[in-house]
Amino acid sequence: METSTLETIQKTKQKTLISGSEAVVKCLLAEGITTIYGYPGGAIMPVYDALYDYQEELHHVLTRHEQGATHAAQGYARISGKVGVAMATSGPGATNLVTGLADAYIDSTPLVCITGQVGSHLLGSDAFQETDIIGISTPVTKWNHQITNAQEIPEVFAKAFYIARSGRPGPVLIDITKDAQFETFDFEYKTCTHIRSYKPNPKCDPKAIETAAALINSAKKPLVVWGQGVLLGQAETIFQQVIEKAGLPAAWTILGASAIPTEHPLNVGMVGMHGNYAPNKLTNECDVLIAIGMRFDDRVTGNLETYAKQAKVIHFEIDPAEIHKNVYADVPVLGDAKANLEALLPMLASKEHKDWLQRFQELYQIEHETIIQKDLFPAKNGLTMGEVMQQINQASHGEAAIVSDVGQHQMIACRYAKFNHSKSNITSGGLGTMGFALPAAIGAKMAEPQREVVAIIGDGGYQMTIQELGTVFQTQTAVKIVVLNNEFLGMVRQWQQLFFDKRYASTEMTNPDFVTIAKGYHIPAQRVTQRTELKDAITTMMQHDGPYFLEVCVEKEYNVFPMIPTGASVSDIRLT
Repeated sequence: METSTLETIQKTKQKTLISGSEAVVKCLLAEGITTIYGYPGGAIMPVYDALYDYQEELHHVLTRHEQGATHAAQGYARISGKVGVAMATSGPGATNLVTGLADAYIDSTPLVCITGQVGSHLLGSDAFQETDIIGISTPVTKWNHQITNAQEIPEVFAKAFYIARSGRPGPVLIDITKDAQFETFDFEYKTCTHIRSYKPNPKCDPKAIETAAALINSAKKPLVVWGQGVLLGQAETIFQQVIEKAGLPAAWTILGASAIPTEHPLNVGMVGMHGNYAPNKLTNECDVLIAIGMRFDDRVTGNLETYAKQAKVIHFEIDPAEIHKNVYADVPVLGDAKANLEALLPMLASKEHKDWLQRFQELYQIEHETIIQKDLFPAKNGLTMGEVMQQINQASHGEAAIVSDVGQHQMIACRYAKFNHSKSNITSGGLGTMGFALPAAIGAKMAEPQREVVAIIGDGGYQMTIQELGTVFQTQTAVKIVVLNNEFLGMVRQWQQLFFDKRYASTEMTNPDFVTIAKGYHIPAQRVTQRTELKDAITTMMQHDGPYFLEVCVEKEYNVFPMIPTGASVSDIRLT
């Protein structure tokens, strides 16, 4: 072989040798990632150094806490339908990701989280900032893996993204030792489309769909309860066609909200502990219950011993582990929601169920007169959370994405927000993570900058991640932040009032000056204490070009109704 040819081959080969840290960046770019959230530290520093040369292709957002990074990645994923990415160092950096991982796991949010780790020769020695994040995160991840050799990086990353986004989505964690980040190797990336023994999309069973169609066609009092599976499966259009053709009243879990417009005539409201009166009560009167992409969470079912015992249950679900887990399904329909609903549609008879729908209207009127009217249009006393939400609806015309935290304000936001578009309700469902909303709103706004994103937060949860105002300031992310301040941990206080004889143990809050804090981060801010100020303040906030903070001082002992007491039947839902 000629010397010049040999030199050319050697030079070409040298160009493909890159460090493990640069390989991490190239893997992210190969997966189409443009934004990641994180916080640097010693064990992940080589990756951050590699990022320095890719700032135009891959935007890194420096959050103020690693938990904030995971929630921001969740908000990004939930509104965009893409995989969110968060990164942290070893030890406390890694453990600070765990709450976000657990939240993403139970809410089926696709994340890939990357952590640095001490050198492989130090593993198990209790080295500085060493933590067994693989062992810690195993219960709250769909998959995790520790990389000790740089050559593993491409295959592990490809597998991680495939697992995170496929089937029922979820979080994946990759832990990379520091020596693997420095090590060089011949990089080549191939996307993953298949893993032996991993079957994320069960095959559609035509017989199950035929049986489901026959049951629906024969039903006199059918009821659909849909969850986030409709959104995750991108099945919104076919779902609406199904309920319209068969005339099916349809109720939603909080993570399913916005799959069809709020004002759709077959949308009968929210089920669950603080859901609407009609769908909760009539769950125990329907003759066929059609569950689509939901997991029969205890907050939805109440007492399982009395839940929909009179009904035949059809369960459309992608995760086999959810079938029969809480509620026995007479007709389980495994597989992708969109594909199964498309197969179901031509088998359905066209119906209207006018008398049955009238029952929902009658019960809605009872709830409206007893609760809704007072929540949204109070005549006197202090400001209510409901009227704040009503003013936001009027200002946004149902076009905004609402990101709520956890507590009374969350239930009010879910009950009263108006949605015209899918993926507009972003909240912490299964884990109920206080502190979720502010960083999640940052991620959501970055994913969809053309959409208005409004964070609805209580004064308690706000202070759990208030430091992310620094992220808002540094990035100038145009989120609208609304804190509903009742100077209490409101939901806990409500339970203490109703079930613990008003013994308000450790729930009253002595709060700082939120407006001054926001202004300290150079974010325009305003406080509202009177009803006469509310409309103009919300208009000012919504019209502002950039981030804005609004504190609304609401009634201190305001309660959220309806309410199903813990352990009670959905039929026992309370209006007062």
